[in-house]
Amino acid sequence: MPVPRKIIIDTDPGQDDAAAIMLAFGSPEEIDLLGITTVAGNVPLALTARNARVLCELCDRPKVRVFSGADKPIARPLVTAEHVHGKTGLDGPTLDEPTMKLEEQHAVDFIVETLRNETEGTVTLCTLGPLTNIALALQKAPEIAPRVKELVMMGGGFFEGGNITPAAEFNIYVDPEAADIVFRSGIPIVMMPLDVTHRVLTHKARVQKIRDIGSRPAIAMAEMLEFFERFDIEKYGTDGGPLHDPTVIAYLLRPELFTGRDCNVEIETKSPLTAGMTVVDWWQVTGRPHNAKVMRFVDDQGFFDLLTERLARI
Repeated sequence: MPVPRKIIIDTDPGQDDAAAIMLAFGSPEEIDLLGITTVAGNVPLALTARNARVLCELCDRPKVRVFSGADKPIARPLVTAEHVHGKTGLDGPTLDEPTMKLEEQHAVDFIVETLRNETEGTVTLCTLGPLTNIALALQKAPEIAPRVKELVMMGGGFFEGGNITPAAEFNIYVDPEAADIVFRSGIPIVMMPLDVTHRVLTHKARVQKIRDIGSRPAIAMAEMLEFFERFDIEKYGTDGGPLHDPTVIAYLLRPELFTGRDCNVEIETKSPLTAGMTVVDWWQVTGRPHNAKVMRFVDDQGFFDLLTERLARI
């Protein structure tokens, strides 16, 4: 039997982050979750730290360790997204306040310590929000970079452009300096851009299948998705909205659902017009070395079948 993959989830929950975390919770035979680290992004840090613990308790995972991290980007004021996620970040269902405590250790220190102590090449970083915690860990301990097995991230866009500005996807836009540090680190990166996530839409029938599972976590997830998708339905005119972050965990579980190619990706940090843009050399025209596997296509129904099946295990 394969050994479960050791991962750290770095996140700013967020309803779609919640779906990613719950997908991991439903896959214990394949995923060994070493801890959840939180970062300011969709909502401020106090709420992302709260929301991660809310999800652990909702899914009866009170022993998962949750660490609070960076409360602002490296070099910019914090931009948040309550207009999408609501004032708590998990608006939609009525959720209990968490009783489990945050770990005392800072998220950055936990990331550094874990990568130093675990066998080299065995820990995957799964990033669902701004890359601030990872960049700070690399600045503090550059020697951890070659110890990372892989960094699988939701962020960026190319053919789809941006979703917070015409050029930039939200996670990269919030902290482009952090993204620049990560993309220059030499860590093997798998990038789930808007080009992929805009293909996994929360159609009404798909959300209903999740609701029909009937468990408290599944019903809460359906209610989160119904709240979350309202913004994108109005924005894009589609049946349902993109479900961004669970693509990261789905890739670990079923990489065959995704197709992409190795590319060079550079992060724009200077221009006020295109700050946070991921400049993807998809057509290999620059000669710059590859630093990321950029995904472009996904079997969207296979993705939702996997998500629904794993939610039913919780």
